Amino acid sequence: MKSASLPLVGHWLNGAIRRDESGPRGPVFDPSLGQPCAEVALGADADIEMAVASAAAAFADWAATPALRRARVMYRFKEIVERNAAELGRAISREHGKTAADAQGEIIRGLEVVEFACAAPQLLKGEFSENAGSGVDAFSVRQPLGVVAGITPFNFPVMVPMWMFPLALVCGNCFILKPSEKDPSPSLLLAEWLDAAGLPPGCFNVVQGERRVVDALLAHPRISAISFVGSTAVARHVYLTGTSAGKRVQALGGAKNHLVVMPDADIDLTVDALLGAAYGSAGERCMAISVAVAVTDPLADELVLRLASRVRALRIGPADAAEPDMGPLVTAEHRAKVVGYIEQGVAEGAIAVVDGRDWRQAAEHGSGFYLGGTLFDHVRPQMRVYREEIFGPVLVIVRVASLDEAMELINAHNYANGTAIFTRSGEAARRFSSGIQVGMVGVNVAIPVPVAFHSFGGWRQSLFGDHHAYGPEAVRFYTRLKYVTSRWPRGADSSNAFVMPTLR
Repeated sequence: MKSASLPLVGHWLNGAIRRDESGPRGPVFDPSLGQPCAEVALGADADIEMAVASAAAAFADWAATPALRRARVMYRFKEIVERNAAELGRAISREHGKTAADAQGEIIRGLEVVEFACAAPQLLKGEFSENAGSGVDAFSVRQPLGVVAGITPFNFPVMVPMWMFPLALVCGNCFILKPSEKDPSPSLLLAEWLDAAGLPPGCFNVVQGERRVVDALLAHPRISAISFVGSTAVARHVYLTGTSAGKRVQALGGAKNHLVVMPDADIDLTVDALLGAAYGSAGERCMAISVAVAVTDPLADELVLRLASRVRALRIGPADAAEPDMGPLVTAEHRAKVVGYIEQGVAEGAIAVVDGRDWRQAAEHGSGFYLGGTLFDHVRPQMRVYREEIFGPVLVIVRVASLDEAMELINAHNYANGTAIFTRSGEAARRFSSGIQVGMVGVNVAIPVPVAFHSFGGWRQSLFGDHHAYGPEAVRFYTRLKYVTSRWPRGADSSNAFVMPTLR
């Protein structure tokens, strides 16, 4: 379906925008209005081949560029993004629906990884051993893989790509981005600004599209590595398919993040933290807290009482409204999916203390994909609203009798992305941090996303592959380690030519 009145979001190939007016395309919605705001080109074989060919052609020169010069491109890119952050934020909000403040927060967290990537000369230093044996020196170097690709989700159209391409590029690779087709426009702004920062054509390409493009990237023999963030089902597919094709793969999947509330916790701090962590960005975050584990029934009663009034009072509206707490969901289909989970929770016996379906949309919201916040109490582990990732503004309360029971509950869950504990007890916090089997842990921090100079990733069904995202782990992921052992003999010596070489 083509519309002459809507702009077409194209690809970025070999340093320029490419729009095939005759090719297939899909709708892009403004979730705040519930109306199409653009169309996106859906990549064809020719687009994928052009992206790979241009990246492969640019690789040798880019890999040979000194790390310091590659880092300078990132410095300039960072400055351009900072100057144009308002424009980038509007593009995020227009196609994703998140509030203006949340969009700016996404940009800032993405730029932190860009700042880390600017340390490329230090990050890529190898090790050297002088005189490892008589007249023998040994050293290691990190070298780029070649052409690598990133497949990113709709919920962070800027931050998650920035988890990937800045480090891939400063390590000397050429990068192909496949962003979500739901909010594709920010990817072209990033591409244009990388070009303006001096990145050579072909080093960064964008191919828009759906699963067909994903599968083509996974199968392409000239792509050496794939980074992915999305649902667990797709992450598993990406990992199994990519590794079967001989690629290096890091695939970050879904989550069901628990926040344990101890009886000694600061209840005001806890309620504030839960509201932001559960309902911020309408719950469309892989690190959103979707389960509050209340230790003891009296604490659970107080927690529910305090949360209920705050959830009912959430300010919901478009990004350009006066300081909304949360915006709409990304699509009508996703809203219907979240509503289905609420219906399932009620049917399974959970108590809907606040039912988001009861929220009444004001006239100024038009046909936007809005949904009120939902708060469930007395949720049991066998319920779907507990077991599955909802990815919407739904918080469930599970009641337990002790910290040990809370830890057993969390450690038994399929997902192990992030978790947190709120307490005044150092002993409880230490026992929790040490014994919990989850990749990222917060102590009185609801969303424990690591800073850019550490690395991000969960355990179990939340991560497929050996490397976490960004930070030092990304440097290891986007490079190969090479060891060189060298000797400069004073004269010919072939007396041991047939003996296993040693360094004595």
